[in-house]
Amino acid sequence: MKPPIQVGITGGIGSGKSLVCKIFQCLGVPVYDADRHAKELMTTDGILVSEIKKEFGVLSYNEDGSLNRSYLAGTVFNDSARLKTLNSLVHPRVGLNYQQWVAHQVNHPYVLKEAALLFESGSHQLLDKVIVVHAPESLRVQRVLKRDHHRTADQILAIIKNQMPEEVKLKRADFMIQNDETILLIPQVIALHQHFISMHS
Repeated sequence: MKPPIQVGITGGIGSGKSLVCKIFQCLGVPVYDADRHAKELMTTDGILVSEIKKEFGVLSYNEDGSLNRSYLAGTVFNDSARLKTLNSLVHPRVGLNYQQWVAHQVNHPYVLKEAALLFESGSHQLLDKVIVVHAPESLRVQRVLKRDHHRTADQILAIIKNQMPEEVKLKRADFMIQNDETILLIPQVIALHQHFISMHS
């Protein structure tokens, strides 16, 4: 049996990649949410937990074993070198977890790996194709303000500034889904779905 084609899907904050993934899931496509798994593994993967404690101190975790998010965020948010260090601990463990997950998806023609930092982490190199979900910056900021009431426009722009520039992502992508509310999303997803199925057959 042929292994499934591995397709990455990424996009900046507010681009709508989670919505696009939900549409793929409705079509029966397995989706691995790398960011959700990263959060999970930071408390359940013993190797990763001990590496984080060693690098960032025992205060990185609360007494009940949960992640001390505010402490960790305060440590890395404005320090790109520390953020890089944290990502360098987390990404390999997520990569391993993802490979184990793929091994269980053999009866599917293709799978999706959803990750905000797909290019930045280098994990795109292990995938067959990459989709970038694209929307203009002003629209993305509006969407996040509506969704995350605790964030300000300046905070969102700071996050965008920390992510890879949109034009670089688009150059590296194999496919682009436009989510700027001028083109319907579902037909774009269905066209790619059919393309990946025909690639696998």
